[in-house]
Amino acid sequence: MVPGVQYAPVIRVSRLPEVEVPVGDIAEADRPAEAGRFAAAATEVATRLRDRAAHATGAASEVLAATATLAQDRAWLGAADKRIAAGAPAVRAVTEAVDQFVELFTQLGGLMAERVTDLRDIRDRVIAELSGLPEPGVPLPDIPSILCAEDLAPADTAGLDPQLVVGLATTLGGPTSHTAIIARQLGIPCVVAVSGLDAVGAGAMVLLDGTAGTLTADPDASEAAAAVAAAQREALAAREWAGPGATADGHTVAILANVQDGAAARAARDTPAEGVGLFRTELCFLNRDTEPTVDEQANIYGEVLEAFAGHKVVVRTLDAGSDKPLKFAGHPEEANPALGVRGIRIAERNPGLLDRQLESVGAAAERTGNRPWVMAPMIATAAEAKSFATKARSFGLTPGVMIEVPAAALLADKILEHVEFLSIGTNDLAQYTMAADRMSADLAALTDPWQPAVLALVGMAARAGAAAGKPVGVCGEAAADPLLAAVLVGLGVTSLSMAPAAIAAVGAKLAQVTLQQCRAAAEAVLDTATAAEAREAALAALA
Repeated sequence: MVPGVQYAPVIRVSRLPEVEVPVGDIAEADRPAEAGRFAAAATEVATRLRDRAAHATGAASEVLAATATLAQDRAWLGAADKRIAAGAPAVRAVTEAVDQFVELFTQLGGLMAERVTDLRDIRDRVIAELSGLPEPGVPLPDIPSILCAEDLAPADTAGLDPQLVVGLATTLGGPTSHTAIIARQLGIPCVVAVSGLDAVGAGAMVLLDGTAGTLTADPDASEAAAAVAAAQREALAAREWAGPGATADGHTVAILANVQDGAAARAARDTPAEGVGLFRTELCFLNRDTEPTVDEQANIYGEVLEAFAGHKVVVRTLDAGSDKPLKFAGHPEEANPALGVRGIRIAERNPGLLDRQLESVGAAAERTGNRPWVMAPMIATAAEAKSFATKARSFGLTPGVMIEVPAAALLADKILEHVEFLSIGTNDLAQYTMAADRMSADLAALTDPWQPAVLALVGMAARAGAAAGKPVGVCGEAAADPLLAAVLVGLGVTSLSMAPAAIAAVGAKLAQVTLQQCRAAAEAVLDTATAAEAREAALAALA
C-alpha cells in the first residue's frame, strides 16, 4: 500500500484482443521466414522496453530493464523457435512457449513466480506486433483517473503520468510488488490485493485510501470529497517541510533517498533528502553479457557521489540472483531461488566480482572526494559480515550489512562486532520472517511490514545498534510509510531511506510527533498480535 486518498473514475488496462491462434502447421519452406518474423517482433518489443527504461529513472528504469531482458531471454525464445521449426505459426509458438515457462515459474514459486505477470505481458506485446495490432497497455485518460487491474506489469506502470493516473488498485500483488514500489516513486496512492475489484467497471467513481488500504466503489460524494480534502491538507504540510529530519522535540533522524543511478540521485537532490541510504548498484550489471570494467563501474558510482557531494551515500553491493540473474555470474539452476545463491552469496562463487566492485567504489570515492559507506545484502552470519568488512576496509571503505534474514537480526550484536552500521531491508525481512512470498496476493497480509513479528526483529537490531553505539537504518519500503516511520523511530532506528517521492511526507509526520510519542507507539505496536492491530495501536498512540 502507498498512502494517500483519491476520488476519481476508474480506467482499465487495454488488453490484447482475442487473436485467433492458427491450428494447422506452416509449410516447411515458409518456416525460416516465420522464424525471422518472430525474431523481429521479439526484438522490437525488447527495444521499446529498453527505450522506456532509458527515459525512466529509479525503480521504473530498473524493472523496465529487467522486463526487456526477459523479452530476449534465450530460454523462452528458443522454445518458440523450436516450435516454429516444427511447423507452428509464430503466434501459436509464442503462446505455447510462454505457457510452458509460466507453468515452470509458477511451480518454482517465490520471486520467480513474480515474473509470470511480466512474461504474459511480453507475450501479449509480441503477439500484437506479429498481428499488426496496437501495443496493449494503459490508456491515456482525459481527466484524473484511478487505474484498476487484475495485475500490472512493469511496462504498464513505469510510464504513468501521475497528473492523470492519480491512483492504482490491483487484485493481485503484495505490498512490496513492482506496482506498489513504482506507485510510491510516482507519489500516487496505491492498494493491492483488493478483493472484488474485477466487479468495478471502467468509469465507476471510487474512493481509494492508500493509508487504510481500501477502495470503495460509488461512495457518498460529499464524504469522499471530505476525505480527499483532509489528505490534501496533509500533503500541503508535507510539501512545506524542508528538513532536516527530526521529531517535534528535536530528536534527529536522517531522512535519506533510495536511488540506483545518477539521474535518480540528481532528481533526489530536488527533495529535502539528506543523503542516499540505499544506492542499488544492480542496474549497471543487468542486461550485460559481460561484467562492466572497474572504470565503467566507477563512472556510474561517481555520478551518485557527485550528486550528493558532501553528504552521506550508502552503496549496496550487488543484490543479484533470484529474480535478477547476472548472465556472467554463472548462476546455478535452483529449485527455490529466493532461498538460494543471491546477494553476498554470489561473491562466494565469484570472489573477483565483489573485489572489483569494491575497487570501483573506492576509485569513485577518490575521483569525487566523497567517500561512501558500503553494505552487503543477504548477510546471515557474523562470519559473513566479518569477511565482507575485511574486504571493504582493504579498499578504504566503511563497512556495514543489510539485515534481511531473521538470523542476522537475532545475532545483530555479534555482527556489529565486525561492521560499523546496519541497514534493515524490511521487504525481504518480512518475506523470510513470515515464510511468505512477498509477491503473493494470497499472502499479502503476512508480508505487511506492520506484522508485529517483523517489527520485533527491527527493534532487536536497533537495540543492538544502540548498545554498540552504531547507527541502524531502515531502507525497505516500510520507511516510506509516514505512520510506520514514526514507529520505527520509536524502536530506535536512526535513519530512514525511501523513494524520493515519500521523503516530504515522512519528514513532515516526524516533525509533528515527539520521540516519546514514537516510543509509546512502538511499545503499543509490539504488544499487538496482528498487522491490523499494530496499525490501529500506532494511530491511537500518535493521534
